[in-house]
Amino acid sequence: MTRLFKMAVLGCLTLSLQLFTAQTPQNYIYTSSGDLKNIEKMITRKDIGGVQIVYNWRALETAKDVYDFSQIENDMNYLSGLNRKLFIQLQDRFFEPEARYVPDYILKEKEYNGGLVPQYDNPGENKPIGNGWVTQQWNPAVQERYQKLIGELAKKFDGKIQGINLPETSIDIDMKKDKTGFSCDRYFQAELDNLKYARNAFKTSYVLQYVNFFPCEWENDHQYMSRLFEFAHKNNIALGGPDIVPNKNAQMKNSYPFFNQYKGKLPLVAMAVQEPTLTYKNPKTKKPFTKEEFVDYAEHYLGVNIIFWSVESPWLRNY
Repeated sequence: MTRLFKMAVLGCLTLSLQLFTAQTPQNYIYTSSGDLKNIEKMITRKDIGGVQIVYNWRALETAKDVYDFSQIENDMNYLSGLNRKLFIQLQDRFFEPEARYVPDYILKEKEYNGGLVPQYDNPGENKPIGNGWVTQQWNPAVQERYQKLIGELAKKFDGKIQGINLPETSIDIDMKKDKTGFSCDRYFQAELDNLKYARNAFKTSYVLQYVNFFPCEWENDHQYMSRLFEFAHKNNIALGGPDIVPNKNAQMKNSYPFFNQYKGKLPLVAMAVQEPTLTYKNPKTKKPFTKEEFVDYAEHYLGVNIIFWSVESPWLRNY
């Protein structure tokens, strides 16, 4: 471990130990940038501690080495005025056909090989399979630019935001048709490298990695999941995921048992109840999971400290 990386770990340790000692998860809201004023009544509820906001790469780097962080600054100042904390999620994968939210130079310049590859997604129980895009993090030229963005964000916001959240590890691409040099090992290493870079850059704010599945892996048969959790444990990195679905079989064969195994060993566990998550039903009641069921499972099995709730969550509609 390099001296600089050790300093990053130690710098964040004090903050991590000061927070989230209570067992009951704190409630945060998950939303998109630009929506804050519309949901101010939700944000200012006494049971809400902060907001997680998703920012895509294209919005933050408008041209090569031209960065525009004004929206993050505006959101941070707005939430600070309400005495609420901010987590930013840096999005490099997208779930709609028209969503190609990386800078134009990544899409057009030869060295980046198109920048994106198609991926497929089937979120929730009432959603049809659709296609979107994922950034070629396994392409060193693309990854270098993504890490540059992380570094610029750290210069501006480290210690000012509560944390930065790297998106979920799950992707689903057509490996037989791929011409980008993708391999499952290269993808895993790229995700680990990005996480290490972010931990190195952000010395005070939390660094949070969403982890749910890895391509090519089932029940840790490539040791991707076990290696990631151990890496996070050793380096004071927070982990979480985009979905809390109690006892969901696919998750139980992948990330969930590791969250259970590492309860109390990570600086922070933060997981989401997003719009698709709300569509899942409790197999016993045949009804959508209630807030109480989500919280109970998050607290007692997964060891969650923060839940990022969709604004569509029924209980949030009761101001």
